Amino acid sequence: MHPLSQAMEGTAGVDVNGTVAEGFEPVREAFAANFALLGERGAAVAVYRDGHKVVDLWAGTADVDGTAPWQPGTAQVVRSATKGVAAAALLLLHQRGELDLDAPVGTYWPEYKAAGKEHTRVRHLLAHRAGVPVLDRPLTPAEAADPDLGAAAVAAQAPVWDPGSDHGYHAQTYSWLTGELLRRVTGRPVGEWIADEIAGPAGADLWLGLPQAEHARVGRVGPVDAPESAGGLRTRPKRAVAEAYADPASLTRRAFAAITPLPDENDAAYRAAALPASNGIATADGLARFYASLIGEVDGGTRLFTPETVELARAEQSAGPDRVLVVGTRFGLGYMLHGAASPLLSPGSFGHPGRGGALAFADSDSGIAFGYVTNGFRQSVTADPRAQALVRAVRAALA
Repeated sequence: MHPLSQAMEGTAGVDVNGTVAEGFEPVREAFAANFALLGERGAAVAVYRDGHKVVDLWAGTADVDGTAPWQPGTAQVVRSATKGVAAAALLLLHQRGELDLDAPVGTYWPEYKAAGKEHTRVRHLLAHRAGVPVLDRPLTPAEAADPDLGAAAVAAQAPVWDPGSDHGYHAQTYSWLTGELLRRVTGRPVGEWIADEIAGPAGADLWLGLPQAEHARVGRVGPVDAPESAGGLRTRPKRAVAEAYADPASLTRRAFAAITPLPDENDAAYRAAALPASNGIATADGLARFYASLIGEVDGGTRLFTPETVELARAEQSAGPDRVLVVGTRFGLGYMLHGAASPLLSPGSFGHPGRGGALAFADSDSGIAFGYVTNGFRQSVTADPRAQALVRAVRAALA
């Protein structure tokens, strides 16, 4: 076991609870500074190295608008960090010989061949190259929670670019693309499959479709304003990005508005639904354990990916200007890769942020797996300043 030292009271009177291994003290300092300088309300961060936990910290309140303290097992909605779990499900099916990444999607899902999508390949779905980031008729939150309706909507949708020819972030439609493909291959609902084949074997506290028994441990999330000064970090988006989000006709606005109105993320019905793009719920430790299990053996859990599948996950499939996010992005097979828009630990890292806060990734070169969750969502999409401060601290601890 790695030697652990108890965390201490943080800056500005914030009690930072938990443990850090010797050498990882910079992560504790950065975590405390997030509360003092970056307006953090409640959060947790966990880091594994070579399958052993070396950071396990939490502080603040469980609810963004409450006073009850964050507990060791507090979980939160992690938004698009869920996409990394959905990607793992499809890659595991490939690893088991049940899914061909180069096969047309229609091989498994015949209805998907409609409207010019007959040549879309499975890898195009994973790498945000499918050309269907928008729906001509957005779904309501209740419709979006119905996997049959969501699948029918994306199957009928005409692509906005020739599938495979370009890339753009499938912010919401990734739910039905990945969820239905898994259901067609396995015959099982995506949330149930992930519970049995990923979360259970990894020993990870993460859920896609929150069980009733776990409701009490999940905090309330909500928007929080960025502080006037963020320690030199830029908190305002570039002008082109801001304009894209402001234009109702842009692919950016339409992609995020594929569910309209936006769901209430604190609603029990929404949390019970299984939307692989956006509504996974996890602890920081759950996310870190999940990624640790992708790249190696983990204490008390099972390794999920072979080394060959790890290389598939982090092999670049899409790079350059993103037609939805506007900025340059890099994607492997379902995972964001290290780059200016979404800095991770090193060029070999793969993972996924959640819009406005959460971040989780693995770095097989260093053996690091990282998970961060928060209850306060900001305007950031791919690189939240709080998460980035923690990533820099992990990098400093390894130096």
